[in-house]
Amino acid sequence: MTVMDSSVNDFDLAVIPLTHSLRYPTFSTDSDCQLMKNGNHYRLYRLMGSHLREVAGVAGVNFALWAPNARNVSVVGDFNAWDGNANPMRLDPATGNWECFIPELQSGALYKYLVTFRNGHHVLKADPFGFRFEVPPKTASIVTSLDNYQWNDGKWMSRRQSNPNLLNQPISVYELHLGSWQQDPQFENGWLNYRELAKRVVEYCKPLGFTHIELLPISEHPYTGSWGYQTVGYFGATSRYGSPEDFMFFVDYCHQHELGVIIDWVPAHFPRDSHGLARFDGTALYEHEDPRKGQHPDWGTLIFNYGRHEVKDFLISNALFWLDKYHVDGLRVDAVASMLYLDYSRQEGQWVPNKYGGRENLEAIQFLKEFNIVVHREYPGALTIAEESTAWYGVSKPTYNGGLGFSLKWNMGWMNDTLSYMANNPIYRKFHQNTLTFSMVYAYSENFLLAFSHDEVVHGKRSLIDKMPGDEWQKFANLRLLYSYMWTHPGKKLLFMGSEFAQWREWNCDGPLDWNLLDYNLHQGVHKLVGDLNRLLRNEPALYEHDVDPSGFRWITCDDRANSVIAFLRYADDQADFLVVCCNFTPVIRAEYVIGVPAAGTYREIFNSDSEYYGGSNQGNGLGAIAEPIADDEAAQHAFAFQLHVTLPPLACVILKRSTTTRD
Repeated sequence: MTVMDSSVNDFDLAVIPLTHSLRYPTFSTDSDCQLMKNGNHYRLYRLMGSHLREVAGVAGVNFALWAPNARNVSVVGDFNAWDGNANPMRLDPATGNWECFIPELQSGALYKYLVTFRNGHHVLKADPFGFRFEVPPKTASIVTSLDNYQWNDGKWMSRRQSNPNLLNQPISVYELHLGSWQQDPQFENGWLNYRELAKRVVEYCKPLGFTHIELLPISEHPYTGSWGYQTVGYFGATSRYGSPEDFMFFVDYCHQHELGVIIDWVPAHFPRDSHGLARFDGTALYEHEDPRKGQHPDWGTLIFNYGRHEVKDFLISNALFWLDKYHVDGLRVDAVASMLYLDYSRQEGQWVPNKYGGRENLEAIQFLKEFNIVVHREYPGALTIAEESTAWYGVSKPTYNGGLGFSLKWNMGWMNDTLSYMANNPIYRKFHQNTLTFSMVYAYSENFLLAFSHDEVVHGKRSLIDKMPGDEWQKFANLRLLYSYMWTHPGKKLLFMGSEFAQWREWNCDGPLDWNLLDYNLHQGVHKLVGDLNRLLRNEPALYEHDVDPSGFRWITCDDRANSVIAFLRYADDQADFLVVCCNFTPVIRAEYVIGVPAAGTYREIFNSDSEYYGGSNQGNGLGAIAEPIADDEAAQHAFAFQLHVTLPPLACVILKRSTTTRD
């Protein structure tokens, strides 16, 4: 979108007579102004941007923009031939906000702000609070109301609010990128509409047993290849897949079918695109002026100035906006580590210490704490999830205990260690047993979510199935074992799309998943296994009630390096309700393997990743096993009073549960 040179060059508010758009009273109230001055206006989206309203019986659109250092600002659009002289805005010096009301303007109008810097330079800017944008590469904002959709998810929302503690509930997340999950040539660019996606996602994810989906950022972004992580329109659901009401339908439909919706949120940085937030009014308004603090060395983006209360309010308002207007169930915060450390990805001399001489970003820390406090207070039951890759203390601890206040933290250490261990040829795994078991040393230091995300299957890292060693059979057996270990390990679960059916190639954001692989038995087997693991997770309280509590876990054996075997117990609230999990990380059958158990009875096999149903060799314990008491003159096996003799299939996990009835 461009403005004619004559319009731009002639634009000077000092010589423009008072127009009809400035004759109307301001939209903001004294209360708004006070909240903005205090730095706690968390509902800015109700005030800023474009809003359909009626003034003195006249319908039109109110525009409000924060640009305190601009010389002039005007609203331009298809309704005024993009003429910078037609609709100037007035400045409130107390807040730095510009405002005007344009009568008779209607929903659907295209607009931008023509911002004149102090040096006289003119720039066209998209609305930072725009609710809708043109489909990229076009960049105009679109006047839109978000108040007309009729929601039908009252039951879901009421239950979420009345049961806010999800830490003792089963959580299994399917992460997906809407543009490349499925594509259809009947749609423009192959991108499915939000409404069509809703039906297909529910139809696919519900039978697989996932509790939530997580969407890579759906906020408006100019470059599709950024996957949404370089956001320009923080308040706009991307128009690539439809309108705001279409995305509301998407969330609503998921909720009606008992599927939660989490979105990725990116308050860590923003791109330099000229129509976006960068040097918005000619100054470093949202970012830092000093490049040592304001420029991200890895991504070439700009870092928010969290110490400026207007920026903090912008971001917290944005978080609440998605929970309010779109009913989303959680925000997964991207790149938290880059926010916490002033020296993140920087060499000596490339960063500025804090006031105490340290490397911690004090303003970002305070922002994250405030964000979590406000979200959990305003929306009980909503999740906040941190992608944080360091050992920062208390990411998921309450702020009143010195933590950052997130609900969950991605367990990046478990992910890296586990994939590193699995990449070893099984013959060498005995030398790396500690890599496999180390996660339990710190498993309860945070509220963890175990994630095999999109980051693990791009940029030459290979797909999960392709990371596995061995021939084809061993690769699939290893992958089934990996998922079984993941689902039985303490922590909530997340799996990126395509991994649930063992896609061979890396994820490509420009094309759909290789759905044809589901025609093949081994891929079908992995798909079935993921579904059964999710159902097991939902049906067995021992697998979720104590995910963040050490009373829910006990090692049976963690040091059998020679056989590369681990075995452990998972307990429910009722300690008599427990599961026995045994994992054999070699392709050798371990017959008559002895493990200790805490109680007498018959233990039946309720899951076996080596089942022929999943593509395995069908070794196992079909009739179950009877716990035998250990003789008084014998050392208790693994410190238990009873023992089982079980068969451990090759490269497989088996789960046993004590039966209330005895075997014939």
